[in-house]
Amino acid sequence: MEDTDDRKDGKSARFIVKQGSDISNLNPKEWSTAEKRKTTAIVGLTGFLVAWSSAIDSAVMKQAKMEFGVSDVTESLATAVFLAAFGLGALCSGPLSETIGRLQTYLFSLVLFMVFVMASALSPNIGAQIVFRAFSGFFGSTPLTTFGGSTSDMWNPVDRAYVFPVMACLSFLGPFLAPLVGSYIGYTGVLSWRWVEWITLIMAALITLLIALFCPETYMPTLLERRAYHFRRCTGDLRFTAESTLHSPDLKTRLKRNFARPFILLFSQYVVVFWSIYLSIVYAVLFGFLSGYTFIFGDTYNMSQGFVGLMFLGMNVGFLVALAICPWIYKKYKQKNDQAIQAGETSAPPEERLWYAMLAAPCFAISLFWMGWTAFPTISFWSPLLASVMFGFAVQGIFVSSYLYLIDVFEGLAASALVSLTLSRYLMASGMVVVATPMYSNLGVHWTLTLLGCIGVLCTPIPYAFYRYGHQIRARNPPPEMS
Repeated sequence: MEDTDDRKDGKSARFIVKQGSDISNLNPKEWSTAEKRKTTAIVGLTGFLVAWSSAIDSAVMKQAKMEFGVSDVTESLATAVFLAAFGLGALCSGPLSETIGRLQTYLFSLVLFMVFVMASALSPNIGAQIVFRAFSGFFGSTPLTTFGGSTSDMWNPVDRAYVFPVMACLSFLGPFLAPLVGSYIGYTGVLSWRWVEWITLIMAALITLLIALFCPETYMPTLLERRAYHFRRCTGDLRFTAESTLHSPDLKTRLKRNFARPFILLFSQYVVVFWSIYLSIVYAVLFGFLSGYTFIFGDTYNMSQGFVGLMFLGMNVGFLVALAICPWIYKKYKQKNDQAIQAGETSAPPEERLWYAMLAAPCFAISLFWMGWTAFPTISFWSPLLASVMFGFAVQGIFVSSYLYLIDVFEGLAASALVSLTLSRYLMASGMVVVATPMYSNLGVHWTLTLLGCIGVLCTPIPYAFYRYGHQIRARNPPPEMS
């Protein structure tokens, strides 16, 4: 706390509440490791939850379309609008978390998410289902951007090399375990297909309760504002002011500024532009790939709906493989970070985060060609299944690198920077969900996956180019100051 002495009568004009030794326990980076792990794990569950919700409906699309009497393409709109709303919701959740704090944003959005998941479960027709899925996607988008901000709040750059891949793996397990559960609900017929929503609602309620009971606020400006308010209330002295609000406008102006920030970053920061495009292409290919599982394993190998769901386990294994190389990535980053500190820098350059992507980018294209040209009835299903393991590793690696890279570049503005990645990739994914089924029907499995593989080849040089030239790009186009 700082005493400013700028009044003629010698009294302090205000007491500035800021980071310092007297309130060091406020700083999330200085919390105990156990506290940070607990908070990170609980917040990470929200990522698993909303990712699960994005995919589980597609597993019972056959049963839902039969009840509503609509086509495959029409029923796929329920998933497509959910993904599109994911991206649009990120425009609000990221900036909102930088205005009112992470915790309130999580709780507010999750409560509304549960309301619309319940409404989706009770949908009387396809129109209602599409509308309610859109709203549940909009309010479920918070973890997609705010989790990156929470990670930046609590962990230093070296620790993020371990923490973020683990949490990203948890999030990625959601959309690939969900089809396994959903497929068996649809296949067995013991439960109505609507139970995919009820299961999601139960999970959401439990996770929201965990956040409300055990997760503290992590955003430092909000913590300082709360401490200043506490001092004002206890002492009756209105001169206590948070450092973060010294030159800050009123709440309305702050909201406008923070909601505009993601667009400013998207259209002015080359790093955000290029990685948004790259991750959008990766997600378009990902959802095009996922939509083909019924054609690849169901039609080619004559598997039941339940067994097709089991094939998603291949990608889950791939995510775990990506997690297994985390110690090597951590060791490599720590060496670079130690060298940077010895050279007088604060940390290693953000480009050192790109090793995951540089390992994963070639695997991304190779896995698509592998599956596309070995998915024949005369070749064992183990071949395309192993290809899906490589694909899972590739997607996880590219995702982790892109998020860690932007978090390191933008730090306190990480949530706003990640909004751009979220918006673009989920808008692209929503479009691919609608067109994927006609693509597989008209082009066939082999040529569809070949087309997606060619797109992957075109994207392969991107992480290598940024590793080599990223520091020059950032020097010419530096991130804006946090205000």
